[in-house]
Amino acid sequence: MSALLKDAWTVAIETLSWIELQKLSERLALARTVKQLGIRNSDAVRCAHGLVVETVRRKNLIDKFVNSVLQPQEIGEFNMGVQAFLRLYVYQTRVVTGWGAVDLEEAENIAKLGRAILGWRTLRVVEPFLGFLLTRQLAPVLEAVGDVERVGLQTFHPTWFVEYCFNLLGRKEAVAFLEANVNAPPTYVRVNTLRGSDGAILERLGAEGVGLEKVELLRHAYRVTDAGQPLTGTRSFQEGLFYIQDKASCFAAEVADPKLGMTVFDVCAAPGAKTTYLAQLMQNHGGIFSVDYSLRRMQVWRREVSRMGVEIAEPVIADACVSLPFVLEADVVVLDPPCTSTGVFAKQPSAKWRLTSGSIGKMADIQRRMINSCAEKVKVGGVLVYSTCSITVEENELVVERFLEGHPDFSLVEINPKLGVPGLRGLRECQRLYPHIHASNGFFIAKLLRK
Repeated sequence: MSALLKDAWTVAIETLSWIELQKLSERLALARTVKQLGIRNSDAVRCAHGLVVETVRRKNLIDKFVNSVLQPQEIGEFNMGVQAFLRLYVYQTRVVTGWGAVDLEEAENIAKLGRAILGWRTLRVVEPFLGFLLTRQLAPVLEAVGDVERVGLQTFHPTWFVEYCFNLLGRKEAVAFLEANVNAPPTYVRVNTLRGSDGAILERLGAEGVGLEKVELLRHAYRVTDAGQPLTGTRSFQEGLFYIQDKASCFAAEVADPKLGMTVFDVCAAPGAKTTYLAQLMQNHGGIFSVDYSLRRMQVWRREVSRMGVEIAEPVIADACVSLPFVLEADVVVLDPPCTSTGVFAKQPSAKWRLTSGSIGKMADIQRRMINSCAEKVKVGGVLVYSTCSITVEENELVVERFLEGHPDFSLVEINPKLGVPGLRGLRECQRLYPHIHASNGFFIAKLLRK
């Protein structure tokens, strides 16, 4: 048993336990675990991250499969460490092989890992089931459920969300969207012209083994086609020559289209993707006030703003649900409020299992309060850009509709370039992006002009 493998599985088991216990994201749970266990081997951490993300992505299918073997018991009846081990065991022995032939030697080595990490007394309660997990077939598990649940199991989504997508998009389009969430979208970077010209930065990135392909219609966004090492490990990243940013997020900043010398409010600004791009588009001329309620996230914002060479942004800790603490008004207000993240399940699979159907309405209430606060600070002739990484209509078109009903001095304006598809409910000026159509996060953008 290699030390690297033991470290990786120890970190993975503990990380999955934190995700279950405290509903943390994969990234936060992994960071907490690595610090807690004092793991210094970056290869072990990288291996653990892959195990965690891909296991969490398939949590409903893995649990359904495990429960079919454990019955009448269920996986949730065991302690967190045992639950995590069973999920990882099924992922590694069955999912990785495409539910085909099993490597018995690997399975036995994984069982030994489990005993070494959790202790044989802890693991012995499920040891009798490990062999059955290797021989049980998946097909009968899928055949025993109805259509909506089966689609959820095959695409790794909660049943309620599959039903929601069927109603929103129709079955065919919904299945295409859900299937696209099985794999993370491409990685995109935004070249930072505050640190040099596009050409010079592209040359530097090429020399570091990073292959890029220009995203049509966007000014500084590129799709990563090749990378010999993690992007965050390159000198170019450390020197602020680029920002890792999905093309949908780049699009939102370009829609805002701030000009040199303008006053801009970036609301819900952390960790800094929007602020740093807005400053880039303004060529560091003007003023940006970046508002966020989270002190922890704003510490990340400070690092990113410094790394990217932004000189015109000021951090403001405030709750945008209540009001924006400014006397002045802005030429441009950009609001990217907290949302259900239904457009980024491919990148953040744990988000799927934290949500319920009731989460959508709760988020929409927060979003309505925020957009009303922001409206008060937009100059006459100024614009308010509202965007979310959610595909639900309640958080997007319905928020905009209700806002317009209460603010007759605002109107929707056309968004250019047309990177997405028109909004729903007749709000054709808005733009929607979907993973299965645009190879990006799911996203919504509305641009509102104060008349």
